[in-house]
Amino acid sequence: MSKNPISRVRAKGDAFSIGVTLGRASASAFRERVLHTEEYRALDTRWRRSAYLKALEAAARATYPRFVREIEGIAEGAGQDFDSIFLWNCRGDLRLPEDVSPATGSVAANGCTTLLLPAQDDRPAIIAHNEDGDQALLGACFWVEVEPDEGPAWASFMYPGMLPGHTFGFNEMGLVQTINNITAHDLQPGVPRHIICRAILDSRSLCDAVEILKRKDRASGFHHNLGETKTRRLVSIEAPASGCAIREAVTPQGHANHLIFEEFAQLEQTISASSRDRQAAVDRVTAGQRLAEDAEVALFDETVPIYKNGTIDGSQTLAMGVFALSADRVDWSVHAAPNECDVLGGTVLVK
Repeated sequence: MSKNPISRVRAKGDAFSIGVTLGRASASAFRERVLHTEEYRALDTRWRRSAYLKALEAAARATYPRFVREIEGIAEGAGQDFDSIFLWNCRGDLRLPEDVSPATGSVAANGCTTLLLPAQDDRPAIIAHNEDGDQALLGACFWVEVEPDEGPAWASFMYPGMLPGHTFGFNEMGLVQTINNITAHDLQPGVPRHIICRAILDSRSLCDAVEILKRKDRASGFHHNLGETKTRRLVSIEAPASGCAIREAVTPQGHANHLIFEEFAQLEQTISASSRDRQAAVDRVTAGQRLAEDAEVALFDETVPIYKNGTIDGSQTLAMGVFALSADRVDWSVHAAPNECDVLGGTVLVK
């Protein structure tokens, strides 16, 4: 039996109904896995009922009320109060207390590696992504496929209790998004970054998604990898709260978990040893001009520090998503582990 099952969840309807379905699916995992983590307990003790968290909620409700409604539905379905679920969805927008254990601080600062392989002749463009997270969540995550009453249909990898979008996924317009955590020290009151990621899944074009990342009112940020089927364009975007830098991926490249663009050379950030090592590894891989079929081999290679088996820093590769973007479709697959490939997959014809 798989130690890392990825359950498939389908939801449809209005924002609240969708959230309820997702919340019910993840209720036991949130209750049994998330609530007992040191990270959740530390954030809850420090930030619950704080003016800062209320400011994040107010910004989210003012800009993207429909996605806050999804979070309200998740809380209802999971049998939790809204504040508990919203707090968890703001984990990257809130500073952890200094007295958390080094292991918890390391897991919070790490996570994820992405390869971008531009289209070549008749080859599709490829985005391949390792989703890394807390070992406690191994086997407790989901692949969700959603048909909302409003906005395009979308699919995403989902953590228990979290609004989907901040991991890897795509929508029916042919927009693909994968996310790499960054830990820039420029947090500010504003729209939580998970809300921003969900908004991108609601975008109808790559240009629309980029405009969202140019907002000046974001609370914190991620590194975003975006691809569009109609143009087969791939872009790499570093978007901390204080700025947005965009790079067109015209040659193979990759990204780990720290800012590397010169625009942010003076911005203070946390750079883990794991992120440095994985960035160096993907730079070596892409410099070798690996072909598309080698992306999965590279990301699941245990001889280099890209695949994370939980033995070094407590962080675990929970899944891999691979997306091939042709002019009229997205071919996708989700792998659970090196020996459990093609757990889920399919083809979506683009509208």
